[in-house]
Amino acid sequence: MPNEEVKMPQFPEPIWKQGMDIPGYSELLEDIEVDVAIVGGGITGITTGYLLTKEGLKVAIIEAGELLNGTTGHTTAKVTAQHGLIYDELIQNLGKEQARLYYEASTEAIQLIKETIKEHGIECDFSEEDAYIFTNSDEYVPKLKTEEQAYKELGINGELVEQLPIDYSVKAALVMRSQAQFHPIKYLKPLIEYIQQSGGLIFEHTTATDVDYAEYPIVITRGGPKVKCKYVCACSHFPFYDGLGFYPTRMYAERSYLIAVKTEKDPPPGMYINAEQPTRSFRRMNYQGENVLLVGGENHKTGQGIPTIQHYEAIEEYAQTTFGIKDFLFRWSAQDLTTLDKVPYIGRITSNHDRILVATGFRKWGMTNSTVSALLIRDIIREKENRFEELFSPSRFNADPSVKEFISTNFDVAKHLVEGKLEYPLRDIDDLEKDEGSVVNVNGKRAGAYRDSEGKIYVVDTTCTHLGCEVEWNSGDRTWDCPCHGSRFSIAGDVIEGPAETSLEKFDLE
Repeated sequence: MPNEEVKMPQFPEPIWKQGMDIPGYSELLEDIEVDVAIVGGGITGITTGYLLTKEGLKVAIIEAGELLNGTTGHTTAKVTAQHGLIYDELIQNLGKEQARLYYEASTEAIQLIKETIKEHGIECDFSEEDAYIFTNSDEYVPKLKTEEQAYKELGINGELVEQLPIDYSVKAALVMRSQAQFHPIKYLKPLIEYIQQSGGLIFEHTTATDVDYAEYPIVITRGGPKVKCKYVCACSHFPFYDGLGFYPTRMYAERSYLIAVKTEKDPPPGMYINAEQPTRSFRRMNYQGENVLLVGGENHKTGQGIPTIQHYEAIEEYAQTTFGIKDFLFRWSAQDLTTLDKVPYIGRITSNHDRILVATGFRKWGMTNSTVSALLIRDIIREKENRFEELFSPSRFNADPSVKEFISTNFDVAKHLVEGKLEYPLRDIDDLEKDEGSVVNVNGKRAGAYRDSEGKIYVVDTTCTHLGCEVEWNSGDRTWDCPCHGSRFSIAGDVIEGPAETSLEKFDLE
């Protein structure tokens, strides 16, 4: 049971931006022209901008919110090619050659990160660590053995072991040697500085809404200013522009949860994640000169399932039982997109729009997949051959398992669309306690209401502005989340996460 003397922080806040002096950037207020417009100010957009700047191209990075505040700022920051039990599945579904390329792409990404750190002398708590997938389930021991065989076939440096190198009992574990971890914000700050010093432009609070595609693309922003360019890179987690690629039908969004705690037991070296559900992941990091433990897991489809605060509580209980909690520092959550075949979409957004490039669907492994994206996008723009282009092509559609996943994903969307429209809320606004949110009944209509700790009430229309699904209350993060495509909104209805681009309507109480 959780330690009664240790209190979970009331509000979610990631550990990565603590103590970091990150400058702010102005909104785009006038038309500009650059070689490449990059939409998205996370690790994908910044790394892409850095590599293209090194190639002598002028870039502009456009961020709807603030730099490093999305998934990049809410990560576990594992720099690894061990992406769960994926390699046997890739061999079965895509073939050995494509599976090997997937591994090699991640390995090259890790190498680029190492070289970048060395080139610029970046102090970012980078350390090489072995990565482990472990299990305490009899059902998963054979699966780990099968994955080990895939490692051997693909030449991956790893093996099956009977115990972890720490005081933690398991039935089996699969180790991948010489992986890494780091502090993502410390790593990216010097890259941002390099981009600016080399003439690159950075704009915050500038929402890209569309692309006018003629001979060359022009990015349209909500405020009116336009960015004329030779190439557009959609690095905004969920692509801000679809280009008839039908990305909402080919990906689904999942949330996962993390806590940072000081523990009774010394946090162990290495990176660990279990094979079974619910997911449990942990690794240590240095915070203010002291080793603390990051513990995560509890992934589920966005806007679906149990009240989200219970996911935080489950991780807290696990950490308390396993390591003992002395102090609860931070809690936060992250959102990730998964494609039909679990391989990211990186490259030309569609065959008809060869100057618009996209990088999305990283399935919780964004530190390496973002860097894979930057390398591939750089080569496409420079018209260099890249052996990974076919594997990650956004236009691919593998008959199996893509067809099954396509049907399953879109059936789930349709189910939640219908259920949301048919739901009749029984609660009234007057029923809400302080710091409580809920779907409520307002004059016979469905609405979303939140009463803050001062008693102020915020009421929004619960119809998502993306494709019309009904959002649900996220009690863990105090947001409104869409169960169909993962859009998220603040208590006041402002967009936190796409694909929605427009705020929820304020509800008229008159």
